[in-house]
Amino acid sequence: MATNNTPLSVRGLTKIYPAFELRDVSFDLMPGAITGFIGRNGAGKTTTLNSLLGFIRPNGGEVRFHGLDMKTGAEEIKQKIGFVSAGMTYYTGKKLKTITDVTRSFYPEWNNQAYQKYLAQFGLDERKTPASLSNGMKIKYALALALSHGADLMLLDEPTSGLDPASREELIEIFLSLRDAGKTVLFSTHITSDLDKCADRILFLQKGRLTADLPLDEFRKAYLLAEVRGGLPEAVKALSKGECRIRDGYTALFSAADAEKTGLPCRAATLDEIMVHLDKEDSAL
Repeated sequence: MATNNTPLSVRGLTKIYPAFELRDVSFDLMPGAITGFIGRNGAGKTTTLNSLLGFIRPNGGEVRFHGLDMKTGAEEIKQKIGFVSAGMTYYTGKKLKTITDVTRSFYPEWNNQAYQKYLAQFGLDERKTPASLSNGMKIKYALALALSHGADLMLLDEPTSGLDPASREELIEIFLSLRDAGKTVLFSTHITSDLDKCADRILFLQKGRLTADLPLDEFRKAYLLAEVRGGLPEAVKALSKGECRIRDGYTALFSAADAEKTGLPCRAATLDEIMVHLDKEDSAL
């Protein structure tokens, strides 16, 4: 049950487009935890985040931040939320200092000491412009801005998309340090290997429906994977949650309860394998 201590509570969120529907999405974020928000491109992750933040108007549902409704408490809420997206843009020719000065004017609780700390921690130079920053440094700058106005809930939309492995690893360490500091993080991504390293909980969105909301370990333990040379027997197909072709056969995903019934040697599945196989099953319906 959501309380005023619940950083984010969503009930029945719905957004309808002619070719896509986000339907009845409900979840609560646990304070001081990293929640991974997964699903293939087009599943509705960005639509969900945009609806939460009021960037688009949902057709239905209720969204509360620490018990406050965005419709009536938007100003107070926005002081406590940090939003970071790989697609964020700034005036490319303006110096970071100029952008920061404008941003600071919107936040009465701006902490310049914290801002200077994050500049040093992230290796940012205010004399540079966004055009001169790498994608990873742009994400760090957005984080520095969000954390300097007292945000305790970070909404991250594909923040590691397009980054090289070393830059992604560096950002994951930053996200973990935010969790250590008591911040709550909702981390939307299709790079599930990043979540294997940092997530406490998983929200899985498929075709606009939330199909799983579980601790990461429970989500992974719910499935096992088998590799089969040649074709899959029909009895095995009937039990599988999805199959994928490999060089000399197939991989098939099973619920932990059904895996023993197959008579096949099974192993633990990665988060990426689970998502891919479940999407295969969903596509076949």
